[in-house]
Amino acid sequence: MTNIVVKIDSSSLSTPEKIEQIAKRIVEEKKLGRNVIAVVPSMELIDDMFLQQAYLLSDKPSKRELHVLDSINAQIASSLLAIAVQKNGFKAISLTGWQAGIQTVESNNNVLIDNINQKFIFERIKKGEIVIIAGSQGIDKKNDILTLGDGGPETIAVAIGAAIQAQRIEIYTNQDGIYTADPNIVKEARKLKQISYDEMLELANLGSQIIHPRAVELAKRYKMPLIVRSSTENAKGTMIKGEVDMEKNLVVRGVAYEADIIRLTVGYDSYEYSSLATIFSTLAQHNIDVDIIVQAVIDGVKPTVSFSIAKGDFAEAIKVLEKNKAALGFSFADFEVGLAKVSIVGSGMVSNPGVAARMFDRLRKENILVKMVSTSEIKVSVVVPQDEMVKAANALHDEFNLVEELVN
Repeated sequence: MTNIVVKIDSSSLSTPEKIEQIAKRIVEEKKLGRNVIAVVPSMELIDDMFLQQAYLLSDKPSKRELHVLDSINAQIASSLLAIAVQKNGFKAISLTGWQAGIQTVESNNNVLIDNINQKFIFERIKKGEIVIIAGSQGIDKKNDILTLGDGGPETIAVAIGAAIQAQRIEIYTNQDGIYTADPNIVKEARKLKQISYDEMLELANLGSQIIHPRAVELAKRYKMPLIVRSSTENAKGTMIKGEVDMEKNLVVRGVAYEADIIRLTVGYDSYEYSSLATIFSTLAQHNIDVDIIVQAVIDGVKPTVSFSIAKGDFAEAIKVLEKNKAALGFSFADFEVGLAKVSIVGSGMVSNPGVAARMFDRLRKENILVKMVSTSEIKVSVVVPQDEMVKAANALHDEFNLVEELVN
């Protein structure tokens, strides 16, 4: 029998009726003769009640106990889904992360998957059980619970799939696949039948919320096919894999956007005082992610370096810069808010020069001011005024003919 891993989305677990519906979907896969392993995220059952109580009891609750509290909701979700599957006449068992053999390790304040002892899952599969695992959690070498945070459930789903040599990973979402753009802001957006790991990784890093970048990275490493599909409709989704089958295809295959971008600019009295390595290593030490970087060094003009950060990192970034001003050697810092990032992605850019120029020309015709630019082999990103974000996304979707029916 083939093994498949299904990652359930949180919206499918929000009510008893939805849990029953997703249980029937899983049962249908089992009826087709497949071994099914489901990975569930946290449910919004308890909200932040326990977390609030923890901080009422202590200003600094221990990290260990916070991880324990964070793991509870996913365990509840896995148990309720197992009950719903059992109601349909099939054997099912809920497992915590550590019962499923998920071993984790903490590194640089991040929790990573260290190993998966697949024998625990195989033991349950041999008994004919549908295995339902509380995602985003595991156990470390001291037998302490650790939770993985953002992207944990789908990353664990991919890791389990690799460990048990699953045929594929299915990611159930409230969207029926990967689209050429967000259908909420680009009405002409079209669902893709296939997309490469690299293209999906760029889209995920550029603001797409469908699947977390760390899960895509892991799937690429193990060459594990991912299928993104609807959690409510039994329709074909989008296959994420290494090579996209194509004869005629589009150079650009997706448009992504990210709101609430802030541009920080740091100026120096002279080039001798500036050090990109020092400033960005200092920000990295405080877990501040920097995106687009532009340095200006011109004779007769004081050098500057500008970089974009997310709105949530702004206050901390200013605090870090001011605290370390003397050591970093800059003379002034300025910022600009009300910005957004709009990007185009496509592996066809590698062999088709002139894509960036075409992008800039269309934005110029739309009178959209480009404030910063970043490029890679398969991506071009621009920072624009936030009130022009939707207009820019729609214009670029039109410019690169993404409304056209795709071959793949």
